[in-house]
Amino acid sequence: MVTETAPSKTGPVSLYEGNSIEELRHVVGERLAPHRLAVLGEQRLPGRFRSFHEGSVALYDLGYGAPVRLWTGELPDFYNVILPHAGGGRVVSNGTELSSTLSVAGPGDRVTMEWDAGALNGALAMSRQTVEQALAVRLGEVPQEPLRFTAVLDPADPAVRTWLELVFFFREFTVSELAHRSPLGVQQFEKLLVHGLLDAQPHSLGHDGADHGSALLPSALRRAADYCAEHAGEALSVADIARAARVSLRTLREGFRRHLDTTPLAYLRRVRLDRAHHDLLAIADGRARGTVTEVACRWGFTHLGRFSADYRQAYGRSPSQTLGSGA
Repeated sequence: MVTETAPSKTGPVSLYEGNSIEELRHVVGERLAPHRLAVLGEQRLPGRFRSFHEGSVALYDLGYGAPVRLWTGELPDFYNVILPHAGGGRVVSNGTELSSTLSVAGPGDRVTMEWDAGALNGALAMSRQTVEQALAVRLGEVPQEPLRFTAVLDPADPAVRTWLELVFFFREFTVSELAHRSPLGVQQFEKLLVHGLLDAQPHSLGHDGADHGSALLPSALRRAADYCAEHAGEALSVADIARAARVSLRTLREGFRRHLDTTPLAYLRRVRLDRAHHDLLAIADGRARGTVTEVACRWGFTHLGRFSADYRQAYGRSPSQTLGSGA
């Protein structure tokens, strides 16, 4: 019996629960990757496939309820982390048997898996596009070839262990009422999982590939400055500025320090301060209407005391003095 239900606010969505291995294989293949499957012994339990979340990052639970062997062709454009919860098995990746089933495979990998009847595994899937978007922020460009992770995750590594705990919290969070109220929160959690895996698990771009990069070129600096000027009234992050400049975060920071002796966010703050100054001058000259509070909030300064202090340091007078002086 195949069951698909609307998302629940109190638990995962059942995509399949029943005794047909073939139907289960079909449903799993639609969500993850097509594969061949052979039953190695007697089925003992109903098979089940549940979704905790489906988005740029997806999280599932899967148990076949029987001893099985399955083969994938070359994996399509996604990364899949196997998260064993119960039972046992073995994983062979690209012809090599792995030392642990706690593992990750990616685009182009060929994987063979065997699971006993009681095996229950989580599957955390990330699209190649999602991973490459994260890499573009770090490196300033998308790699020409798919990134390849070291296949086995080592829970003895503190960073990997923390990332696995993060996956557990994500599993709990996605079926909570808060997740349904906060789709932006879910998206930020997805990004955290992707960047966390890139930092925790060794991969083909180097464990610290995000830190590589040459000094920011003037053309990239101009792109960053133009972006800050054009989007000063929006909520921006350093990652947004780096993406617009087409450089890594580290390269962006180094370029601002070397060429402007400041940080990207400090530069953005000064752009916003200049915009606020011009607005206050326009009000003082009678060319516009408004208050100090309205101007400050318009340009993202929600802490009025800090805004006044920064303004006085930059222009030698308070915002209210500018309004009152007409100059």
